[in-house]
Amino acid sequence: MANVKPLGDRVLLELKENTEEMKGGILIPDTAKEKPQEYVVVALGTGKNDDKGNKIPFDVKVGDIVLTSRYGGTEVKVDGKEFKVVNQEDILAIVG
Repeated sequence: MANVKPLGDRVLLELKENTEEMKGGILIPDTAKEKPQEYVVVALGTGKNDDKGNKIPFDVKVGDIVLTSRYGGTEVKVDGKEFKVVNQEDILAIVG
């Protein structure tokens, strides 16, 4: 994702679309459900420094699948794809 580079301790996420089929063949996308959503980490910011000026490493890396609140962060659209920019602290968990 060369077009968008998050700054500071922000992380760029791409929604990992999953669907579930209900009886009767109706497909319900995960985006319609009330729960944390799965995203793929596509870019990391520059990070932040501790009190002594040392870089604090990110807890996630590009390619990780993570959970975050569907309402947190800032949604952006680039080249027709939807992404979300969140602070690293807004990531709830790494999946897998």
